[in-house]
Parts: sequence; structure tokens; C-alpha cells
Amino acid sequence: MEAKVQVQSRAAQTSVPLLAVEDLHVRFETSRGVVRAVEGVSYTVNRGEVVAVVGESGCGKSVSALTIMRLLAKTGRVTRGRIMLEGRNLLELSEDDMRAVRGHEISMIFQEPMTSLNPVLSIGAQIMEPLLIHLKMTEEEARGRALELMQQVGITDGERRLSQYPHQLSGGMRQRVMIAIGLACKPKLIIADEPTTALDVTIQAQILELMKNLSRELGIALVIITHNLGIVARYADRVNVMYAANIIEKGSADDIFLQPAHPYTNGLMRSVPRLDEPRGTKLQTIEGLPPDLRMPPEGCRFAARCPHKLEKCLKPIELIDLGKGHEARCHRVDEIMSGALKVEFPSGPPVTSQAHIGDKPILEVANLRKYFGVKAAGGIFSNEMATVRAVDDVSFAIAPGETLGLVGESGCGKTTVGRVVLRLDEATGGSIKFSGTDVTHHSGREMRGVRRKIQVIFQDPYSSLNPRMTIGEIIAEPLKVYGIVPEKKARAARVGELLTQVGLFPYMAERYPHELSGGQRQRVGIARALALEPELIVCDEPVSALDVSIQGQVINLLEDLQTRLGLTFLFIAHDLAVVRHISDRVAVMYLGRIMELADRDEIYERPLHPYTKALLDAAPIPDPRIERARAPRALRGEIPSPLTPPSGCVFHTRCPIALDVCKQKVPETRDMSKGHLVACHRAEEIQRSEVLQGA
Repeated sequence: MEAKVQVQSRAAQTSVPLLAVEDLHVRFETSRGVVRAVEGVSYTVNRGEVVAVVGESGCGKSVSALTIMRLLAKTGRVTRGRIMLEGRNLLELSEDDMRAVRGHEISMIFQEPMTSLNPVLSIGAQIMEPLLIHLKMTEEEARGRALELMQQVGITDGERRLSQYPHQLSGGMRQRVMIAIGLACKPKLIIADEPTTALDVTIQAQILELMKNLSRELGIALVIITHNLGIVARYADRVNVMYAANIIEKGSADDIFLQPAHPYTNGLMRSVPRLDEPRGTKLQTIEGLPPDLRMPPEGCRFAARCPHKLEKCLKPIELIDLGKGHEARCHRVDEIMSGALKVEFPSGPPVTSQAHIGDKPILEVANLRKYFGVKAAGGIFSNEMATVRAVDDVSFAIAPGETLGLVGESGCGKTTVGRVVLRLDEATGGSIKFSGTDVTHHSGREMRGVRRKIQVIFQDPYSSLNPRMTIGEIIAEPLKVYGIVPEKKARAARVGELLTQVGLFPYMAERYPHELSGGQRQRVGIARALALEPELIVCDEPVSALDVSIQGQVINLLEDLQTRLGLTFLFIAHDLAVVRHISDRVAVMYLGRIMELADRDEIYERPLHPYTKALLDAAPIPDPRIERARAPRALRGEIPSPLTPPSGCVFHTRCPIALDVCKQKVPETRDMSKGHLVACHRAEEIQRSEVLQGA
């Protein structure tokens, strides 16, 4: 009943939109020509409404948002259009008048809070600043309002936090501070540009639930720019899909997800791995790249990548009204909507596991520990040291050809496990066996041969590729260092083979990293890892920084390579849907320990640890119908500091079903059935009685 009232009240508000972007055109003057970053963009936002803007990187999402805020770089200029906020054209306001609007009537939450918050100002000073400037509050009034805001965004111990600095807060806390600053002057509109990209799924759920609730309670309009379609399905009322500087489709969340009218929108939906679906066929992917916006095509800008293009697609096309606010920019929209044309993108054969479970494990990690010594409280003036237990008694094994997914929140020790396995960090305790040989304490000389067999794909390919070396030199380097291909001509030929193997052209060997897209750079990282013909590859968040469509291409590539070359993967990620799609088994880590380990479908369908269930509850599914039927419960609290981990079960401080024994005794890891390992005192009760369902 409450939902119906909200829908009706919102419908009543749509006649007079809070914000109206009308035929907006933005261009940037660069040394290589004029970039047409935004062209003909129009949309409205009503009070209390959540509007999402989605699309690939470079499509114009952030530029359109920055234009609303009048924060374009000096090289950017608006060549046409209006931005109307309650009847005023923001583009005609003087800079002084716009400064009064910015932060007061419209606020913006940026993608990375650590770069948006001033590192030399306290949290209190930064929250109070807009209150002092825009609302002319006294210091005392502003401080009181700041404490109220911190409580509103879920930050406890406000008095102490106000005096702290950004580096003293976690990522989730910093993002909450950004939201508090955005809410400070009770704005009419908040623009959130990728507000949760750097956050774990649990913190992401907390932040977005908070923003959605505040939007409803205070009547604040919210524009969310994101590439996470699960978030859009869960929180958005309406969606604008952008491609190559144009809006190519707009409509309600149900329109966009359940009856998409544009081939590009269809492609986005099909390229996303889903948490609620077991591993089946390979993901359908959108091949190719968006057009160069210095010289965009005259006709449909998606035509070059569309599997259903016709000759008429080379002619310009405007948005076509499909009724009830659903519009699409496609020559074949009538065929798509009637069902006469079924949009399909390339997809591979069914995915089958390559794991040889009965064989001797290729990697065995037993009772692994990695402790770090850090300065204790007192900072640089203190000589007292404290111990961070980054990895504490972790054990697992990986069979040849298997993919083991390793998931958990930031700070749980996933990446440290990968670094210790690679011997980039020395283990404090435990053992690492590779192909039956204990390599835990191998010298550098002894590890030289092992490193040929164990390679790594890093999260950010741009920071892991040498910007002063060509792609060919980067891939050829290990071949030269190990003397595998001593002749220069033969190395060049091998580099060409590797580039072809990962779906790139051999001529790209002459380019530098900055001349490639994010997806292409990630493929180069994979080619470099393959150069030494390894048996095991540690994949550390290899797709988290990529667009949805590029992510699908890279996932399919990794699966292809595993099938053809018999590779084994340790796949570290925080995207649970990606992990389910690519993994054979999944291990869930929390604060340095493995909480649960099982077959991927078993762990997703029948989780036996409260932490695993909390992660699955927090992860959104890209389907509005499913999201409306679910009752997602965000995991409360933040991960404790590894400097002072809780006694007993390290998860008990956030566990909804914790008992006294959980606070006192570390649970043993038990095999509940057929290799389903769980470290929980109540695992048997959960297995028997579904005790978690009401938690």
C-alpha cells in the first residue's frame, strides 16, 4: 500500500520536473581535434525520484553531470541546450549566482572520496563548510548540524569523528562523509557519480539504502551514474542509457530491463553475469569499441557493433516515442518491440569445468599466516609496534584445470593470500606447495624456475604496464629475460601470436599502453601472463575496473584460454556474480580467515555461514522484478581492524545469530558434506533448521 502511495505521489510531481536537461551539446577542444562529448541529450528528473544514467566509459555520463554543476574543464564548452532547475537556466547564471546554487540546491557525490576530500582539513571542517557559507550558520549551529548529519548517514561516535581526518576513516566511512556533505544544505538534487565503485558489496548496500531512504523521506531527487546494472535494477525509478554521446534509450526500470528496445541495451543486459543463475553458456558480448567522438558516424552510432544493422542504419535517427515515457533511438525498434526481431549477440558454447578434482592438487596452501608489523598508536613519534594478522591460518587446495574463487570484503586478506602464493610477500607461517614441491622458503634463485609456472594478472593494467615500453616490448620482456626465445625476430613473431591469442591485432605491438582502451590493456596483461606458458595464474580483481561489456569479453577470454591451455586460476574478486560464473569452487574470507569453502552452486544456493549469506543478500541482481520481491538486508557495521581482531569467531561482532560461545572460542573448520567446509559454531543448526532465514 505504501509503495502505491509513493508511486501516485511521484506521478503527481512529474508535470513540473525539478530538473530538465534540454538538447544539451558539449564539446572539448583538444590537440587532436574537437571531441563531441555530449550531443542532443535531454531528460528530466522529478522530486523524490531516482534516475540512473548508464553506459560504457566515454559515453558522456560524467560530462553531462559536470555540465549541470557547471564544473567543466577549461577546454570544454556548451555549444547548445538548456539546463533548467525550477524554471532557471543554470547555463545563464553568473559564476557568483551558480556558486550559490552549487552545494546548496544541487550537490554532487564524486566517485573516489579520498581524492574529493581535503586531506589537511578535519572531517568536521569539511561538513561544516557549506553550512557556514550557504546557510550562514554560526560555528556552534554548524557543528550541531554536522553531528546530526553524521548520525543520519550512519556514522557513530560523531564527536570523535568530527576531529578526525580522511585518512583515518575506512572507504565506506569516507563515502558516508561525502553523502553528509552533499546533504548538508538539504539540496533539491543530488548527483552521485559512481558512488559505490570502490566499495564492497556490503558497504555498497548500506550506502545506497541510505541514499534511497533519504530521497524518499526528504523529497530529494537523485541522479545515479553507474555501470553496475544490479544497482540500477534495485534502486532506480527511471533509466537513461547513453552511448557515444547520445541517449539511445530511456524509460522506467521495468522498460529497460524487461523490454529493452535498443540492441545496445539488449547487449548490456546479456553481457552481465547473474548471481541467481548457475554457470551455463558463455556470456553474450558486444564486440568492438565505441566510435571516435572526434568524427562520429552520421547514422546510428551503434551500427558498427550491431549484429542486426541494415543499410538504413547508416542514416540519422532520433528518439522514437514508444509510449509511457519509453523512447529508443533505433531504425528497427518496431520489429524489436513486436518480437519479429530477436536481438542476439555472439556467445560461445556451454561452459564446462576443466577441473581434474581426483588428481594431485597443483597448489596446496596449509595453515598459511602472514603478519605485518606496523607502528602502534602514537604514529611516527612512537617506537611501539603492533601486529596486523592479514592472513591467519588459511588452508585450501586447487586441482589442475580448476578455478577457485576467493571472495570477501576489502581488508579481509584476499590479495595478501595471492601475493604470498606468488612469493611477492614472505609467509609468516604455514606452507605453500606447488606441483608437490614446498616453495614456502625457496630462495630467489630457486623461485626463478617456479615463477615461469605461476603468473599474475593485476587489477589495474594501466599501473602494471610500463608506460615507456611498447606493448611488444612489455610482452617480449619475460621471453628475453628467461632466454626462452633468444632471437629478436622470433620474439616478435611470438608476441604477435600471444596478441592474437587474447583477441588483439599483432600491429598493436607497436603501440604504448595509453593508446589502448581499458579492456585492451587488460588483454595485454593476460598476454604477458601467458608468455611463459604458466600452469597457474593468480587473477587479482582482473575485471573490476572494466565496463560491463568489456568485462564480459575478458571473462569469456579467460574461460577460452583455460579450456585450450589447461590453465588453473586463483580468481580473487568481490563481484559475487562474476565469481559464480567463472569458478568451480568458492572460498569466502573474512578478517584473515576462510569462513566457508564449497562448490560454487552449493555455496550460492545453500550458504551455511552467516557472513556468506550476508554477502549474497547484499549483492543486487539486474532484474527489477526480483529486486522488488527480495528483502535485502545490508550487513550492519564495518569490518573490525586487523590490529585488534575480535576474540573467538572474528565475525561475531556483526553476526545476527551470534551466541556467547562465538565470542569466546574460534570455531573449527568442519566438512558438512562433500567438501562443503564451514567455520561456524552454528553450522549444524543452520543446515538443519534454516536458522538464517529470519536473521
